[in-house]
Amino acid sequence: MTDACPTAGTADEDCPWFELTARDGKTAARAGVLRTRHGSVVTPAFMPVGTQASVKSLTPDEVRRTGAEILLVNTYHLMLRPGVDLIKAADGVQRFMSWDGPILTDSGGFQVFSLAHRRDVREVGVRFRSHLDGSSWQLTPESAIDLQLAFGSDIIMPLDDVVGYQSTADEQRAAMELTHRWLARTVEHVRHVRQAIHGAEPRLFGIAQGGFTPHGRAISAHVVAEAPVDGCAIGGLSVGEPKPLMSELLTASIEYLPDDRPRYLMGVGSPEDLWTAVALGVDMFDCVHPTRVARRGGLFTRRGRVNITASRFRAAFTPVEEDCDCDTCRTFSVAYLHHLFRSRELLAYRLASIHNLRFVQREMARMRTAIQEGTFGSAMSAFLDGYQAADREAAELQRYRRQARTGSRGEAPW
Repeated sequence: MTDACPTAGTADEDCPWFELTARDGKTAARAGVLRTRHGSVVTPAFMPVGTQASVKSLTPDEVRRTGAEILLVNTYHLMLRPGVDLIKAADGVQRFMSWDGPILTDSGGFQVFSLAHRRDVREVGVRFRSHLDGSSWQLTPESAIDLQLAFGSDIIMPLDDVVGYQSTADEQRAAMELTHRWLARTVEHVRHVRQAIHGAEPRLFGIAQGGFTPHGRAISAHVVAEAPVDGCAIGGLSVGEPKPLMSELLTASIEYLPDDRPRYLMGVGSPEDLWTAVALGVDMFDCVHPTRVARRGGLFTRRGRVNITASRFRAAFTPVEEDCDCDTCRTFSVAYLHHLFRSRELLAYRLASIHNLRFVQREMARMRTAIQEGTFGSAMSAFLDGYQAADREAAELQRYRRQARTGSRGEAPW
């Protein structure tokens, strides 16, 4: 899609920052375009995660060739290392990592949630200990924004309080209400600092939480919808709840979000979940899932995810998928990938990540085309009928066994 607006990042009646270009007639799927100061992004869009200003093992050019137009980088990790002063000295995170497209930064809330034993959440913000050296740090709604502005982000996120699926109803309600109060502080802080921002301003999203009941989700979505924000994120899902419940809660959130602002489902990236969430009206996604499972030998195909380390691939001299146009499939055989993983060669992680990211971007392109053509429902059915989703219980058991065997969190050995 060629964007008719000549200047990225402008927003007026002719070139709004977010514009819907097509809707599917039988589902809530929609296609559009985001315009940022570092370029336009067609939606529905998937953002690869560059946790520490790097999509693990890949160069920015390799990421771009998978079809990615926007990346997510992580405020928590960049704050700890290399630090905001160095990134400012490099003239922003895009220059620092040599990525020439838009960047969305998260606020660090989810990473702090994952450090439950090291954090202390209070009204002023959250105090936590670094997973690197145990040093004490604090994030507030205001400091989270200041960090993201210093990074030069195109889309910025407010600090939120995330709870897991095992949390109590009282904990879920308290976290939601704190998230709402933090959002109000964030909006006021952004309003206050705007006069110091030169050029096109970054876009601020609000984050709808609400725990694990449709009623809570509706309340939080309504609060975010009423806030003066440029987009609406949906957080606190895919944190252990069953997938049918996730779909129910997502539906409850979307019902109360405005139609004219982009909707961003945070932390979801399984191919089947992308299709079903787009059908409900989601525009943006991010997740480490495609690259994380790639580094463990899990490669996406139209039939489902395969374990490339299985013995049946030892002498398979074909691409992972015959019709895949990624650099990996155009150059290397399954047998070679099998060999790399069995030998623990670092190239394995790079080639597998390229394939999985390209697979996801091809699916996003198929979704956009189907929306434009009014055939999204049938395209989604064809995909889901042929795609065998990974068994969550089996995956959890496999992760438990790996952790017990290695004493680690199961990450790739580098």
